[in-house]
Amino acid sequence: MPRLLTIAAIAACYFLFAILLNSVGTVILQSINSFGVSKPDASVLEGFKDLSIAGVSFLVASFIPRAGYKLAMLTGLVLVGVLCAIVPSVGSFWMIKLLFAGIGTAFALVKVSVYAIIGQLSTTTRAHSSLMNTIEGIFMLGVLSGYWIFSAFIDPNDVNSPQWLSVYYLLALLSVATLIMVMLAPIERESLPVQNGKLLAEFFSMLKLVYQPLVLIFVLSVFMYVLIEQGIGSWLPTFNKEVLGLPVQISIQITSVFAVSLAIGRLLAGVVLRRVNWYPFLNVCLLLMAALIIISLPLAQKVPAGSVTSIWHVPPAALLFPLIGLLMAPLYPVLNSVMLSALPRRQHAPMTGLIVVFSALGGTTGSIITGYIFDAIGGQKAFFLSLIPIGLILITLFFFRRSSQAVSASSTTTLTNEI
Repeated sequence: MPRLLTIAAIAACYFLFAILLNSVGTVILQSINSFGVSKPDASVLEGFKDLSIAGVSFLVASFIPRAGYKLAMLTGLVLVGVLCAIVPSVGSFWMIKLLFAGIGTAFALVKVSVYAIIGQLSTTTRAHSSLMNTIEGIFMLGVLSGYWIFSAFIDPNDVNSPQWLSVYYLLALLSVATLIMVMLAPIERESLPVQNGKLLAEFFSMLKLVYQPLVLIFVLSVFMYVLIEQGIGSWLPTFNKEVLGLPVQISIQITSVFAVSLAIGRLLAGVVLRRVNWYPFLNVCLLLMAALIIISLPLAQKVPAGSVTSIWHVPPAALLFPLIGLLMAPLYPVLNSVMLSALPRRQHAPMTGLIVVFSALGGTTGSIITGYIFDAIGGQKAFFLSLIPIGLILITLFFFRRSSQAVSASSTTTLTNEI
């Protein structure tokens, strides 16, 4: 029973933060509608979220075990609960930016804690993998739920109304309920000796990794991937509304197809990669991504006003383009797996730090660039330009495979000599 309560508590945390983190695309669209901000200005929300996650994760990761995982999670939940409760009454874009900075800060505390707690609850590698997949699955359930929860609070007769901000009262209540679950959960505290200068040592070990050719190619690949994913994910609701002419509620709801595609794509990739080599598989995924963009975007024509009244009547392009999630889904976890497998265990922690930092930079850059291009030349052409980073990943992937093989061969030779 105590174990189940702990699992329920960390699962509830991930469900809540999945809704909050992945609401950025919806909030960008509604900030443009309700607050009259420009697309370039709205695009900075991704930066407030991602850079907060990266900065806080790096700064407090080694301190959290000493402070206690429960305390870290409770701090994060109190922070987002208070901010969510304040947002509707303030009702301004600066408050939305502060909210996403708080969400990023809180999620950094929660993510480090949840990953460590999963390790405490697991006695074997198989048990760890099983529990991790369960928690990540609940995260995806939260992502899907978020689109429908936010759309339910939007007035279809007045999309410019700030009424949608009332959704944050519900999210504040969810934060309180989750906080109570975490308080009741018997989460153990790590007993670790104090190590002076550890943060500074970890920072320099992380920087030293970048000088390795394999790591440099890897972070470029991750940066480009997240640039594509966040650029599409953050601006898809706005694309559905402005390019396809869909009603706001349906524009948000149909974006859930992208999230479903990502989830299914990762599950299918796990099965496929048991039988095929990762390198040709990822190349095929990238080529099919390019093909889908070339085929689907020309179909994106504006529908007559009032012709779409439900999600079942949307034009083919609204369903076809989000399926790109199926093809891009395997890239990120496979790249991370190959990279970490090529390094000794002692370098996994600093490498994870680099993954978080460059993922955040890629997500922020993708959202901002897409926002500026969307504003300047339109959403159709903005999404067409995703072909450029796709082509760059094809190039970096070639050098990444060659470097990873060289590193693996070198490690094997060293081990043989030691034996």
